[in-house]
Amino acid sequence: MFQKTFTFFTLLLLTTNVLAMPKITVKNQRNINGFAETQVINNTMENLICYVAIDGHKKLFRLKAIESSRWFTATDIRFNHTNFSVWCDYLKLYPKYQER
Repeated sequence: MFQKTFTFFTLLLLTTNVLAMPKITVKNQRNINGFAETQVINNTMENLICYVAIDGHKKLFRLKAIESSRWFTATDIRFNHTNFSVWCDYLKLYPKYQER
């Protein structure tokens, strides 16, 4: 019985580590001209590969450990924070985007 329980919890621990995504914070605001803006903050000790997308336009960038991205601004005043899409993952998983 102990061996089955131990095996179950070991597998559970391994699968949750595989599914772990990096800890990021996304800030949203409007600038003085009324355009929506978003910023990504990396709360991990790892470098990340990220993108911010709005209206089909993607900006891909690297985000260093414990740093913030620049502010990404919408191109139309009608956009708001819900129109932005943000994605980040660990840079070490994407050798194509690592610095050479």
